[in-house]
Amino acid sequence: MHFEFSEEFAVSQDQYDTLAAYRNRFHFPLIHGKKAIYFTGNSLGLQPDKAEEYILQEMEDWKKFGVEGHFQAKNPWFSYHEPFAKLLAPIVGAKESEVVAMGSLTNNLHLLMVSFYRPTSTRYKILSEQKAFPSDLYALDSQARFHGFDPKDAVVEIGPREGETYIRNDDVIAKIQELGDSLALVMMGGVNFYTGQLFDMGKITEVGHSNGAVVGFDLAHAAGNVSLQLNAWKVDFAAWCSYKYLNSGPGSVAGIYVYEKHHTDGSLPRLNGWWGNKADSRFKMERSFRAFETAEAWQLSNAPVFSMAIHRASLEIFNEAGMDALVEKSRKLSGYTHTVIEKINADAGEELIQVITPTDQHERGCQVSMVMKKNGRMVFDALLKNGILTDWREPDVIRIAPVPLYNSFKDVFDFYSTLRKILL
Repeated sequence: MHFEFSEEFAVSQDQYDTLAAYRNRFHFPLIHGKKAIYFTGNSLGLQPDKAEEYILQEMEDWKKFGVEGHFQAKNPWFSYHEPFAKLLAPIVGAKESEVVAMGSLTNNLHLLMVSFYRPTSTRYKILSEQKAFPSDLYALDSQARFHGFDPKDAVVEIGPREGETYIRNDDVIAKIQELGDSLALVMMGGVNFYTGQLFDMGKITEVGHSNGAVVGFDLAHAAGNVSLQLNAWKVDFAAWCSYKYLNSGPGSVAGIYVYEKHHTDGSLPRLNGWWGNKADSRFKMERSFRAFETAEAWQLSNAPVFSMAIHRASLEIFNEAGMDALVEKSRKLSGYTHTVIEKINADAGEELIQVITPTDQHERGCQVSMVMKKNGRMVFDALLKNGILTDWREPDVIRIAPVPLYNSFKDVFDFYSTLRKILL
């Protein structure tokens, strides 16, 4: 796509944008009395317009029915989680039986690793990426220690080559093959939180399996952001949060995926809770546990209805818009963002900004991460004063995420114009 550096170009692109109307389905924070340009959907998504209505419905039913709301509410709480599978499945490329909205991200990763990290004395290593989100590394380290291994030996991190900013997929594949029979688990971010790099999850899964390893992904920065085909790739398990690209509120309910072949595998250990028990006998309060033969078997507790009400409001928008259309627009917006940054560097006659996110549209999602060569924190603060919300990461990185549901080409152009005034 040919990009131009004018307001007229940006406005014309927005006029032909079939997703433009979805911008009006979200609430924007105000800065100096004006709607902010919101580029932090990779950290916390905006509030969907129906979120308050959906929560108030559950509040009203609680007030009206009390405990009987489990069965008499407009959306009965007993089965509240069930419709979410239909909404989540197309977002992550799974069968409905393979997904469930539940828990929180790191908690879910631990629950899944109970089942899928089964080390032996010789096959015990875990492969992850360098600069993974710290909570993932805490979880991996503690899993290794729980099984009696030293994390410094058991947890292997693959990083970029010297002088490069992101990890080559070929190097991930080579490391899997190098670890060979010692590798028990590949557990990486599908999209790296820091650089915004999208990994080739299909190829990583294929090679991981061929080397006898289990493969799982943290999709916190991938779900709702990039095209996913978890079932087709035969990924063993995955987990994600819902408060970033999925716009479901701070600390909202998360989700998991478990590949269908594992649903009836009686050899897998699992931590059980009553919501993993089949619904037809759940309230019989029997001593025996009858597990669902779906991803629901990994559930522990009943649905957190209020947070799931917001989640439903957002997932309905995704269902209307469709991931294919969202990914197509995302690639254009992030491509435009890369281009305007290059223009600023060219006009400056020096590299003021180093983009550490891949330029290949198939290796990134919405996010573009910028290393600021000079006065990074000052630039971040100046953007905020000018009504542009971005994300600061020490020591010198500004992350921006032009999200296709509520960002526009005009947003990117205004970002370019403002950043240019700050720097040049």
